[in-house]
This record gives sequence, structure tokens and C-alpha cells, in this order.
Amino acid sequence: MSFEPRFDELPRLLPIFPLTGVLLLPRGRLPLNIFEPRYLAMTLHALAHGRMIGMIQPQEGAGDAGDPAVYRTGCAGRIVEFAETEDGRFLVTLKGVARFDLRDEPARANMFRVVVPDWQRWRGDLAQDDKGVERERMVAALKPYFDRQGINADSEILVTAPIEHLVNSLAMACPFSPSERQALLEAPRTRDRAEILTALVEMSVAASVAPGSSGAARN
Repeated sequence: MSFEPRFDELPRLLPIFPLTGVLLLPRGRLPLNIFEPRYLAMTLHALAHGRMIGMIQPQEGAGDAGDPAVYRTGCAGRIVEFAETEDGRFLVTLKGVARFDLRDEPARANMFRVVVPDWQRWRGDLAQDDKGVERERMVAALKPYFDRQGINADSEILVTAPIEHLVNSLAMACPFSPSERQALLEAPRTRDRAEILTALVEMSVAASVAPGSSGAARN
């Protein structure tokens, strides 16, 4: 039995969780530690109404407090894991379903924000997309990037993991800026996201080497 929604089952109203620097992508998994009262209420609402939450970033400089202005595009995730803690928190894992564009935000009727999502531009998110990615170039760029970031990566996974899963997992996990994460989110296809990811890590490696330096350490 599949729990994945069809396009015509995607909700017409979606609670949103604005959070700077957090990226969710289709079929990616995002763990959340929820403790604010409004987001505890949002989680309970989602559990009772299809288990869907929209992750979206506040616009650059807006911060997370209050009701910040948000980007037009976010990604909806379905609650696939849920636990309560003794100190009143929810530990939740979202599995990315599809991206959405914010069509409208009705007047507040709850502690949390709810929007009218427009799914049409992203209906292709419901099917896996693994065509046209230059894995070799991406992996070659990642190795020096991981070295400079102090990230231990399994080289076998980089060459054997399903390509959509690899690209989306890397995009979600690497320490990119909020604006870079938004660019990765809005990339139309996996191949476009892989190109952006590769360019970002190549620029990061280039910037870490001082002008005129070989990049080699000296004794």
C-alpha cells in the first residue's frame, strides 16, 4: 500500500513553517524538533488533516520571529515519523512530497499560518527525476569541498546512490546560505539542481584558496 498522495489529493490549504536556512526537497527527509506553542498546534492540526506541512524560508533578512515575509516557493512534507518528549516537544520527520507556490494567505484563524498553495508548476515532483545529471563532475567537485569543510563522506555512496536521492540529500545537508538553498529549491529539475550544487561547491573551493596560492600547506 502506498501512502504517497496523488496530485488531486494535495491539500487546498496548507499550514506553513517559516524557517531560515532549512531546505526540504521531494522525497528528502527532514527531522524537526518542535517546541513553540504555535508549531505544536500546527503539528497537531497536520496530524488530523492529512499530515502535511509546508516548509518555506522567510525572505532574506526577515528573520523567523512573528510572521515574516516569506519566499514565493516552498516544499510540502508529509509527517512520516512522530514522537513526544517528556518535556513537551514533538520530534517529527517530514518526507518531502512536492514544492508549491504561495497563491494566497487567508486571514489568520489559528495560532499558525495557513496558505493557499499552487501546486501546478511542480506537479512533476510526484515522480522521481533522475535524468541528465553529470555525476562525475559533481563528485569530483565535492571531494575537495568535503575536505575543506571537514565532512567525512562515503565515496562509494557518491558513485552508487540513486542520483535524485544523492543530489537532494547533498543539497539539504551541505552548509549553504539561505539564498543558495532557495536557488537549489527552485531549480526546475534534478539536473538543474545538480548543476547549481556543483557550481556552489566549486566556487566555495576556489574562494578558500588565496590568490596566488597553490592551496598546498607549508611546514
